[in-house]
Amino acid sequence: MPSVRPISEDEHREHIASLASASFLQTPGWSRVKAEWGHESLGWFDDAGALVGSALVLYRRLPKVNRSLAYLPEGPVIDWTSDDLGAWLTPMTAHLKRQGAFAVRIGPPVVTRRWSTAQIKQGIADDDVRLLSQIAPAERSAAGARVVAQLHELGWRHQGVEGGFAAGQPQFVFQVPLTDPDGTPRTEDDVLKGMNQLWRRNIKKAAKEGVEVTLGSRDDLAEFHALYVHTAERDHFTPRPLRYFEVMHDALVADEPDRFKLWLGRHEGDLVAATIAIRVGQHAWYSYGASSTAKREVRGSNAVQWAMIRDAISAGATVYDLRGITETLDADDPHVGLIQFKVGTGGEAVEYAGEWDLPISRALYAAFGIYMKRRG
Repeated sequence: MPSVRPISEDEHREHIASLASASFLQTPGWSRVKAEWGHESLGWFDDAGALVGSALVLYRRLPKVNRSLAYLPEGPVIDWTSDDLGAWLTPMTAHLKRQGAFAVRIGPPVVTRRWSTAQIKQGIADDDVRLLSQIAPAERSAAGARVVAQLHELGWRHQGVEGGFAAGQPQFVFQVPLTDPDGTPRTEDDVLKGMNQLWRRNIKKAAKEGVEVTLGSRDDLAEFHALYVHTAERDHFTPRPLRYFEVMHDALVADEPDRFKLWLGRHEGDLVAATIAIRVGQHAWYSYGASSTAKREVRGSNAVQWAMIRDAISAGATVYDLRGITETLDADDPHVGLIQFKVGTGGEAVEYAGEWDLPISRALYAAFGIYMKRRG
């Protein structure tokens, strides 16, 4: 059974760098983005003393009680193909209990099901289909099923999403594979051909209209943020403050210079679209986006997305991840527009194992649930 102990940020960073990829939420820099939480880097060591797993643990303390929820977003980074996950998770839980955790929440980075673009389009067009889960998936992951079964056996509780966005990290995401099933890298032409006609036409229109996409610097975050606030007002969501993005930039770039990139799409000098991309090894994410209400006809958002996809391909990424979608395929649900936009890229809907809780103190875990419901 691997042993577990705290590790330094440098050890943590080196372990992540040794892997093909890991979630950016499990990098040591992310602890500085979530500065309001306590944090700790953990390592798993084999019998020879080699570091074979890592985790960023975020501690959320209960008010007036010296106990915390230990949260490992999209982690830990361990061997999830193991037939004995208890050997990995049991020593971790014992350590977190000693640290004062009343419960542990994990997010196994393990795929359980996939749906193709064609299946999603058919589901949206079918009045009898309301959810992705009503469609037989194009692929069921045996590895994912083993993880889910083992977690149930070990007493972990799945945190359901009930068709919408999860309270934590998304269980359903949309991804564009950048390799073929046999591992052969896809070219830009391959990816472009996989997009629908509207996306290809919009990319061409943006180029014809003269939209210029460039990489921004930290100094450009203020301009990004102004457009992001405009987007939030239009689309009715609560924007994060500028300081959040400045901290994210500084923290992620400190881990790896190319981890965080700001993309800016301009038309005749006007900022019409802007996005933030994150990459860890071979996994590239579209993290945040903003677009102007004016000049929507020049298709700046499509131009910026295409620039990010091309950059991911050139960096050797195997997947371009557009992050969360809801499970809904109901044409009358306002969330369906998000999946329709992402479906145009020709990718696939992917379901992960989701988030799982293990109560250590059942009384405090129940109290925490009540507290979170009251906070809304």
